[in-house]
Amino acid sequence: MGASGLLVTGASFAAFRGMHWGLRRLPVPGATAQDRWKWRNIAVSLVHSLITGFGALLGLVLYPQLATDPIHTHPPWTLLLVAVSVGYFLADGLDMLKNQTWGQAWELLCHHLAVVSCLGTAVLFDHYVGFSLVSLLLELNSACLHLRKLLLLSHQAPSVAFSLASWATLATLVLFRLAPLVWMSLWLIWHYRLVPPALLVLGGTGLATVGALSIKQGVLIFISDVLRSQSHSSSRGHREARVARTYDGEPAPKEDSPLGLKD
Repeated sequence: MGASGLLVTGASFAAFRGMHWGLRRLPVPGATAQDRWKWRNIAVSLVHSLITGFGALLGLVLYPQLATDPIHTHPPWTLLLVAVSVGYFLADGLDMLKNQTWGQAWELLCHHLAVVSCLGTAVLFDHYVGFSLVSLLLELNSACLHLRKLLLLSHQAPSVAFSLASWATLATLVLFRLAPLVWMSLWLIWHYRLVPPALLVLGGTGLATVGALSIKQGVLIFISDVLRSQSHSSSRGHREARVARTYDGEPAPKEDSPLGLKD
């Protein structure tokens, strides 16, 4: 299955790079004319998050044994789903390298490197697919993050749609990001004898990296979307104040910097 996984990874990489290229030929919302690359990049990320996030949820619902035996048990299509995700992260990393400076992208590139290393192990060795599928539940939160950011870039904040996206982001952060990260961490602790030391270190490093970025993300979004918005509602004159804020190494858009986070 390793060869099939690598083939799907390559096809996924080509498909997502094709999306990046294709969106350059299409118009983007007028409000984002100053940052067309960022809008295109996040739009492609949203497609990936919807495919892999809901695919992972479907797989875990249909095959609950993926969680009880996350090392060996999996239907073939779930491994291909993991391979699709590996191809995306490689394509997104290349897109960032071509369009951002190292200072802008290093944090998110470290995140991508950790994810590709962990998911790539499943693709190469046809093991730990259930574990990888649990990790792809995080993409359900990422989908909300991407939608929120697209609304920001389209100058739709504040709005009802943006408020709904913000609360959905915070809710899925707990349900589909922090909860799976805690489960995976506890599973590694309880079953460390079943995992080779090298993979244990790799998995632990990946979880620590993604976990730290996830906590940072949650804090920044809560401050900017909840606390700061409440403060601004009582003092509209400060709504245009620019507060430099980044997430995963990406600068916030100048027009909405307190809210400009990206997964």
